[in-house]
Amino acid sequence: MFAIAVHGGAGVMNRSELSPDKEKAIHQSLADAVEAGYQVLAKGGPALDAVEQAVRVLEDAEHFNAGRGSVFTSDERHEMDASIMDGKTLKAGAVAGVKNVRNPITLARTVMDKSDYVLLMAPGAEDFARQHNLPFEPDEYFFTQQRYQELKKKQSGEGDSRKIGTVGAVALDQAGNVAAATSTGGMTNKTFGRLGDSPVIGAGTYANNQACAVSCTGDGEYFIRAVAAYDVYCLMVYKGLSLQEACRVVVHEKLKAIEGDGGLIAVDRAGNLELAFNSEGMYRGWRNDRGEGGTAIF
Repeated sequence: MFAIAVHGGAGVMNRSELSPDKEKAIHQSLADAVEAGYQVLAKGGPALDAVEQAVRVLEDAEHFNAGRGSVFTSDERHEMDASIMDGKTLKAGAVAGVKNVRNPITLARTVMDKSDYVLLMAPGAEDFARQHNLPFEPDEYFFTQQRYQELKKKQSGEGDSRKIGTVGAVALDQAGNVAAATSTGGMTNKTFGRLGDSPVIGAGTYANNQACAVSCTGDGEYFIRAVAAYDVYCLMVYKGLSLQEACRVVVHEKLKAIEGDGGLIAVDRAGNLELAFNSEGMYRGWRNDRGEGGTAIF
């Protein structure tokens, strides 16, 4: 038994702004990410490898607010955050505010595997990446016209900084272990080194073999205040809720009560998948060993 789900962000979406070509490309990237993780699981590989590989695919695509497609800060830079967690050992790694690192999720994995720390912030995180020979890319690699236009719109008082953001993956492997990973470029036009929930274990990412693995996307401030990812786990372990019910309570009751828009993906020990959101849409994909799967946006 094994399963994987990915998300490419949830938030403000407008069907009219999504051309047929772009919609097709997004579905393809989501399918490619699912396939990358699924192949790891099908070969008996660990959930941790599956979620890292899936997120790397999404970071390398320019359609999502992570890695190559990251949004611009107020000073026209890219500051990226990521985290990963192993449900078997409860080990985790995370990075915040990193620049020019091609795959922040792999840096987060390296922090978990090669250091005594959980969370590293830039510029130290970048020094750590260089020490471990992780690939960097020039500023031009991260430049996309769409993201630049979003920045200029926001700076002129138009646009919505709560645009779709963040990518993530959750998986259950054949050994019964779960894992979660999340990566983001943050918020358009952000200032003062703002961080959202993505690099925060328990808020944007959580995995524990006792119950589930969770990756969140949406208005980061609200997910931090709700400790959203960990709350799904708590509702299952302490209240005995099913994965479906726990996700419903967190997304549609607790987050909604504090005006938090977004969603999450989650998998439990039985291979059940949940892809819940309270926003207009969430880029998402999933697949399990029973042949069930697909991709969706709205």
